[in-house]
Amino acid sequence: MDTLLSVRARGITKCFGDVVALDEIDLDVMPGRIHGLVGPNGAGKTTLLGLLLGLVVADSGRLEILGTPVGRTLTAPDGVAGFVDGPGLYPSLTARQNLAALAALRGGDARTAGIDEVLDQVGLTDVADDRARGFSLGMRQRLGLAAALLTKPRLLVLDEPSNGLDPAGKRHVHGVLGRLAADGTGVVLSSHRMDDLEALCSEVTILATGRVVFSGPLRKLAAENRELDYRLLTSDGQAALRVAAATEGIHLVDDAGVRHGLVEGIVVRAQVPALDELVARLVHAGIAVRELTPVVSPLEAAFLALTERQEAGR
Repeated sequence: MDTLLSVRARGITKCFGDVVALDEIDLDVMPGRIHGLVGPNGAGKTTLLGLLLGLVVADSGRLEILGTPVGRTLTAPDGVAGFVDGPGLYPSLTARQNLAALAALRGGDARTAGIDEVLDQVGLTDVADDRARGFSLGMRQRLGLAAALLTKPRLLVLDEPSNGLDPAGKRHVHGVLGRLAADGTGVVLSSHRMDDLEALCSEVTILATGRVVFSGPLRKLAAENRELDYRLLTSDGQAALRVAAATEGIHLVDDAGVRHGLVEGIVVRAQVPALDELVARLVHAGIAVRELTPVVSPLEAAFLALTERQEAGR
């Protein structure tokens, strides 16, 4: 029996006048997964998120959300919540009053809507009775997430949810999203922060000029990527430099600091198998590896390569 997808899109096209925002888009989002949406400005991310939230209607193609076909009317699909371009809030109302107003608009009873529960989930209990106009960008983002959680969605759609969050707030929101996914909720989130996507997402879709240039697991994206630059810090930079220069598939990008005796780190360019061989040789030579990190993350490197290739082919 096939798994019921949170989102199943086939051949989705959307134009605004002469501008093609989405061009034959296919997308699958599994329940219980956090699916990242990546692309440069103007790639079609906002339009696609709007389709999932019922704010935009496709010109052609087939879209199913939580197993139900989406028609050609501007209607929010049942079981879906989220926000695009930031949450809509009433600045003169408190956090609690904003959520109560939203519950009332949906025909619910504020006393039983679970307002205190969602405020606690997003870490806003202490400011529940403060007016939203005094909230920072990060606090407004968290209140928008609380508003989405009121409906107990089975598909959560978020645009830049980490915008304006300090490290503690980001960790809190990441925890909320992780727990939702673990409980079976499908999550689609758009972000320009590659580190957030790599920390949260099991799958990503990369858009460029309205088209999908990659969609699948992050591990596949990393495996398909070419050489990356890595910063290598060791206990003996001069010795590490000699080992690196003698290892096939390792290209020295920056060794000036070591050659001039300023630092013990170098930058090398390599594919993963060659990098593994380098680490093994360093250990065998008694050289401690203290840091080995990509200068640019695999997701960011693939994003740049794929989108630049798509732009060049226009």
